[in-house]
Amino acid sequence: MKRKDVLRSVVMLLLCTVVMLLPASVLAGPSGKLTMFHAGSLSVPLAAMEKAFEAKYPDVDLQREASGSQKCARKITDVGKPCDIMASADYKVIDKLLIPDYADWNIRFATNQLVLCYTDKSAYADTVNADNWYKILQKKGVVWGHSDPNLDPCGYRSLMVIQLAEKNLNKPGLYKKLIANRPIENVRPKSVELISLLQTGNMDYAWEYLSVAVQHGLKYIVLPDEINLGNYKYDPVYKQAFVKVTGKKPGTHMVIRGKSCTYGVTLLKNAPNREVAIAFLEYMLDPKGGLKILKEMGQPPFIPCRVPTAEMKKSLPAELQKLVEVKD
Repeated sequence: MKRKDVLRSVVMLLLCTVVMLLPASVLAGPSGKLTMFHAGSLSVPLAAMEKAFEAKYPDVDLQREASGSQKCARKITDVGKPCDIMASADYKVIDKLLIPDYADWNIRFATNQLVLCYTDKSAYADTVNADNWYKILQKKGVVWGHSDPNLDPCGYRSLMVIQLAEKNLNKPGLYKKLIANRPIENVRPKSVELISLLQTGNMDYAWEYLSVAVQHGLKYIVLPDEINLGNYKYDPVYKQAFVKVTGKKPGTHMVIRGKSCTYGVTLLKNAPNREVAIAFLEYMLDPKGGLKILKEMGQPPFIPCRVPTAEMKKSLPAELQKLVEVKD
């Protein structure tokens, strides 16, 4: 046998040996159940991401549970439900309720803004606009609502928008007048539950995220940046609004101040399927992957995604560091 043939045979033998020694998980690619708790407002884009990711990795079963972001966190902290990834409509929920006991880092990946949604069935649908919406919400017989501030960021953000409108319009007492025309039964656990009420004509108006309105084909009123919580340049204005919600432990409360809508995602410390979770996050935070889907569905992503400190970036899995920049 020629020397060249001998070398080729040796190389092939070595390659075969290396392949045989690799773990089955490496050879087969990501596999197994992946559990994700997420804000209801992410349901539609995450469904699209799930479909694309599972098409690429057929052995992965992504199981998603949508609820208000605070409720997502409390499933982890209070109930102890196993979870790999949590995505919140307000990144501060992760900071306040999960870090440092349940998670080490928090990646901000998208923005949003609040809009007032309605349909052709809504009372005054033919006359409501950005100038008179607050007058219509005060009218007797007009049914409007928002999600629960204690369970869902869209809930306390809805209240903040009304507080900011009172200041912006110079209408003292507007907040109290509007809330007086919104019975408690119009407050639902998460904002997406209000969509069916709108579509069936059982509710005239509901506060939602712009992305949700676009995804569900709802009509909506766009409010000025000074009010809609959608422009970080107005954070000094937004912080004038605040809402008291239930705290980290039962019986406690915390005050949340207004800030532009920013979504966050984290990997839980005790994630049952850490490797697959990292693989999904790598896809989700990719400008050509999950972030592209978000943009197409009316929700502006951060490209690249953000963490507040260099130390936090260093603590990320290596696969995610390339998708993130340090920016407060």
